[in-house]
Amino acid sequence: MRLGLTIAAVATAGMLAAGCTTTEQTTAAGALIGGGAAAVAGGNTGQIIAGTAVGAGAGLLVGTLANGNCRYRNPDGSTYIARCP
Repeated sequence: MRLGLTIAAVATAGMLAAGCTTTEQTTAAGALIGGGAAAVAGGNTGQIIAGTAVGAGAGLLVGTLANGNCRYRNPDGSTYIARCP
């Protein structure tokens, strides 16, 4: 039962996040993965909330770092950031 509710929540959140930016999508995905993992592992409400918060933080970090820009390295060792191909 719990797994079915988790799958339904993930599907609903996916539909809601379709119009969001990449950062918002990765934050939502991280929150769902963190909360879902805590729920499947049999955590209580506090553990599920903590898993959701940690997942959202990780998703926010990933989304912020992957905003369509890539880090490139010049032959001299210096780096620069430009749009990804």
